[in-house]
Amino acid sequence: MSLLVQNIKKLLQVSDQPPEFRAGKEMQSLPFLENAFLFSENDKIVDFGEMKDLPSSYLSSQRIVDASDRLVFPAYCDSHTHLVYAGSREMEYIDKIKGLSYEEIAKRGGGILNSARLLHDTPEDELFAQSSKRVSEIMRQGTCSVEIKSGYGLNPNDEMKMLRVIRRIKEEFPLTVKSTFLGAHAVPADFKGRQDKYVDLIINEMIPAVAEAGLADYIDVFCDLGFFTPDETARMLTAGIKYGLRPKIHANELGFSGGIQTGVEHNALSVDHLEFAGESEINALLSSRTMPTLLPGASFFLGIGYAPARKMIEAGLPIALASDFNPGSSPSGNMNFIFSLACIKLRMLPEEALNALTLNSAYAMGVDVTSGSITKGKFASFVVTHEIPGLEYIPYSFGTDLLEHVFCKGQEIR
Repeated sequence: MSLLVQNIKKLLQVSDQPPEFRAGKEMQSLPFLENAFLFSENDKIVDFGEMKDLPSSYLSSQRIVDASDRLVFPAYCDSHTHLVYAGSREMEYIDKIKGLSYEEIAKRGGGILNSARLLHDTPEDELFAQSSKRVSEIMRQGTCSVEIKSGYGLNPNDEMKMLRVIRRIKEEFPLTVKSTFLGAHAVPADFKGRQDKYVDLIINEMIPAVAEAGLADYIDVFCDLGFFTPDETARMLTAGIKYGLRPKIHANELGFSGGIQTGVEHNALSVDHLEFAGESEINALLSSRTMPTLLPGASFFLGIGYAPARKMIEAGLPIALASDFNPGSSPSGNMNFIFSLACIKLRMLPEEALNALTLNSAYAMGVDVTSGSITKGKFASFVVTHEIPGLEYIPYSFGTDLLEHVFCKGQEIR
């Protein structure tokens, strides 16, 4: 299908040759065109420019959208989610209201282990049906690229079940999808007191099986206090690398765990959470090409501290933002809300936040060649806002649905 969006008030994140990511002060840079057009065919961006240069042939497009007084920018890239899960955990939310911490709930058999029990009892087709509703929801909210992790199986069969559902989502939705094997999300109840044996199971059975089936792009480990140690993490990441799975890592959500340094040492594509990040962690990241990815939705929901985004940016680091969509600590995949949290709680400027939600997050999930900017040849995945004054109105007006159209790979979602 040919698509013309014309009379665009501002076309944001435009570039003929975009950088892989923006870091430090450069995160305030957001190239744009005023009174612009955007033309795509099928699933790719073909052309963009100022309205005065609009080729007359584009006026015969099959679909024409008038974007007068509206902004157009790349669809969000959500580089950290757990949206394939069964059921929900709202009763644990009540426990949080009563004052129990994330760690205390986990010790009582809740948290990740609760989701693992629900997932085990849920047939694969039902798991896909539940997850599909979440996928449709995030697409309507402007997300067209998503990384989805396993990690609620915690045994070979259920982890593979999750990964097959992720593959099916990739096949049936017009999303760019990356799949991550997160068998090391927690230690299952059957291995209580035998954590080393569970690590052996992941290394000797799960990783080879996942790789042989071609079900994952990345490997992830929850390297944090009360979960997996840096040494255990290093063993699992090394095994994953051997089978072609590049590392991504959960790190420093609950304390100074050493997870950031472990991720950098193993050339992780991203290290995610980072609520606890000091000088040594920042220095380690500065010497790497690992993307620091912040998940303010989890901080908001759990009532814990936020990652030191300003300190990171002022040190010269890039930042990516993701939703951490999951049933226990961030039960929302709405990246518009993450946009608001970035500005309100992380003190990021709107331009910095949009770079973190598009260009940098595309890098953090390894899709920067196809997504994250308005560039000829990239996927035609972008959003058209309602009439708004400017970009800053989106995080300012938190909770308001400001998207009028969403196109994912050229397909109109709303």
